[in-house]
Amino acid sequence: MTVLGEKRRQYAFRVDPRANKIQIRSAIEEMYGVGIEAVNTMRCRGDRKRRFTKSGTLTGMTASYKKAIVTLKEGDVIDFYSNI
Repeated sequence: MTVLGEKRRQYAFRVDPRANKIQIRSAIEEMYGVGIEAVNTMRCRGDRKRRFTKSGTLTGMTASYKKAIVTLKEGDVIDFYSNI
């Protein structure tokens, strides 16, 4: 995502699974004060995990989440490191 941010003006955010593209666009425009050209979303399924212990095998899954990739308008940049 670092390369996409520098070359294509795209940034990824982990968002609420119930949020739609219009809500994501308005929230990011309000938080960062940038113009947004496009919003793409995807649902990432959780991974299966298995761990071997003395008492046996433990199985489970990591949580599923929704990811939004936001393309900014020409000339806009989000600087995540300005507050550090």
